[in-house]
Amino acid sequence: MILDSIMKPKAIAVVGASTRAHTIGSELMKRLIEYGYKGKIYPINPKGGVIEGIEAYKSVADLPAGEVDLAVIVVNAKFVLSTIDQCHEKGIKGLCVISAGFKETGSEGAKLEADLLAKVREYGMRCVGPNCLGVVNTNPEISMDACFAESLPQRGDIGFVSQSGALGGGILNILKDLNLGFAQFISIGNQADVDAETALEYWENEPDVKQILLYMESIRNPANFRKLASRISKKKPILALKAGRSAAGASAASSHTGSLAGADKAADALLKQSGVIRELSLKDLFASAKAFRNCPIPKGDRIAVITNSGGPGIMATDAISEYGMQMAKISDETKAKLRSFLPAAASVKNPIDMIASAPIEHYRQTVETVLADPNVDMALVIYLPFLGLKDTDVAQALMEIKAAHPEKPIVGVFMTKNEFFTKLSDMDVTVPFYMYAEEGVDALERLNRQRIWMERPEGKIPSFEVDRCAAKKIFAQALSEGRAELTTRESIDVLDAYGIRICGAGFAKTEDEAVAIADRIGYPVVMKMTSKTTSHKTDVGGVRVNIGSADALRAEYRDLIAKLTEKGLIDGLEGVLIQEMVKGSREMVCGIATDPQFGPMMMFGLGGVFIEVMKDVTFRVAPLTDVEAHDMVRSVKAYKLLEGARGTTPAQIDKIEETLLRLSQLVADFKFVDELDINPLMISEKNGEPIAVDARIKMRVAEAEAALK
Repeated sequence: MILDSIMKPKAIAVVGASTRAHTIGSELMKRLIEYGYKGKIYPINPKGGVIEGIEAYKSVADLPAGEVDLAVIVVNAKFVLSTIDQCHEKGIKGLCVISAGFKETGSEGAKLEADLLAKVREYGMRCVGPNCLGVVNTNPEISMDACFAESLPQRGDIGFVSQSGALGGGILNILKDLNLGFAQFISIGNQADVDAETALEYWENEPDVKQILLYMESIRNPANFRKLASRISKKKPILALKAGRSAAGASAASSHTGSLAGADKAADALLKQSGVIRELSLKDLFASAKAFRNCPIPKGDRIAVITNSGGPGIMATDAISEYGMQMAKISDETKAKLRSFLPAAASVKNPIDMIASAPIEHYRQTVETVLADPNVDMALVIYLPFLGLKDTDVAQALMEIKAAHPEKPIVGVFMTKNEFFTKLSDMDVTVPFYMYAEEGVDALERLNRQRIWMERPEGKIPSFEVDRCAAKKIFAQALSEGRAELTTRESIDVLDAYGIRICGAGFAKTEDEAVAIADRIGYPVVMKMTSKTTSHKTDVGGVRVNIGSADALRAEYRDLIAKLTEKGLIDGLEGVLIQEMVKGSREMVCGIATDPQFGPMMMFGLGGVFIEVMKDVTFRVAPLTDVEAHDMVRSVKAYKLLEGARGTTPAQIDKIEETLLRLSQLVADFKFVDELDINPLMISEKNGEPIAVDARIKMRVAEAEAALK
């Protein structure tokens, strides 16, 4: 296995082991011994002697050849490369470089780190770090705590990757209070070699790791991450806290798609497409991990709420509805059984309110009865302290029920004193407990989200017949004229070449040509200026709509020429597009924006003049699969409008999805497309057909020139 030499070593050399108190070299030795590492430990210190009762070697070169799998290196950065050379001579394949002083310090450190990686590659080694906290494996057969966090790690089922060493150390220190534990922990530090993707691949088939948690500040190889995570998340949950959610840089973009695609949108889309459950805080990350630690994946989203107080039951119901999950329909048989032992004042409809006087036996009977109902997939059990009933007794009863009914998730919401949660840390907890109803519902939603992802079909990237040559000529012509932006006419012609439905249209350079085209298309028509220097047409009065006759068209044309002349913009005018007037009140938007790291991103949502006000849009990283296009269209609030709200003609949803997929193919064929907008993508009131009414395309010139040579 790719990381066995690091995560399952039979012997460890601590290079930089020390007897000096409060040093990392001293703490590492103490942690390895105190945690009961099962292999042999070789302390390395130039002075030799005895460290923590073990005879020390003066150099790695003095070690017996072939016996050590992992070298944990904590020496001055300037000695790390020579240490790696010595490790290679002794057949050591695993490195954990805790030493700092590499790329985090500047250009000299970056050069040192590049040299380190070159040696690792040359010698066929794997390296965690540099500048990291270390690694942990809590499997009793290994029992390795090779990091310098303050607390010893708790045994659990989590594989955790942290890009921040200090944060990882802080988490290790509070695991007991969280009722969670790690199977394995890797602090990747500068991730010169081993990164989050390496850990994902290593843990894919690791039986000890049941769920994977990631703290990331960057995703180094988005395409590879997507490939790995989308496969692994079908087998076990992946939860991520991705830091850095600012939208810096978005204001520099010129298209609607670009301005809405903030710095974090690409990472968010990538995680979503990879089946990764993204959390926005450490609190939420571990709250979700607690649910996966103690609950099976449900069979459906039907939830029964059992409570001894009406208020929290109603709040839970609201939260369930807001997530789009279902309140389970309790069967008549179940209701009859509940009535046989609950007081008359109790409500046996969902949420099931046992009332405040409910004794512990009512909790037992109610939960067991409800779990037996085939209409129930999950149960949320709420407890408020009344009439001397002990919270720990109710919790213990729930855990006993869980042991007897392991097939359905049970989540406890205990609105009681903090002391209860402190007591839990000393118990063998098998049910996730939360203080508030909304937190409990959040946990159930994460379980349900994982179910949906695991049941989701594998998507395919379709290939359409298109006129690639025609599009290529249009791009080449713009480049030959020194333009990064295509005109409106050119942009629409590119869409037409890729089979995207556009308006019936014609291009005119004179007033008479405009009238001739309109006569052929049929009135009413739209007239749009197309200019090589002005891209936002509406800002200068360059779009005239609902023109009903030849006389009206002549008047609008003359007015446009006069306005552009007055504003000094007439020289850039290429001509006018005369288009069929598509009647429809629903304006959508499709687009492409390029993230510097993640590449092209697809956008879909509510378009028209309100696009940047409403911001009802969604993003996915290209290339798009058919399943992702399906999800995109349904993930915006405006989808209700597309279904045919208020008597409107239902939109041809399949054609909207096809439009997105054709755009994805376009940007795959022409990777230099920087930004693209179809705004609006008008939904025809006549037959629900999506029609590209206006478009803008912008290229990255240097890339385009190289690609079109």
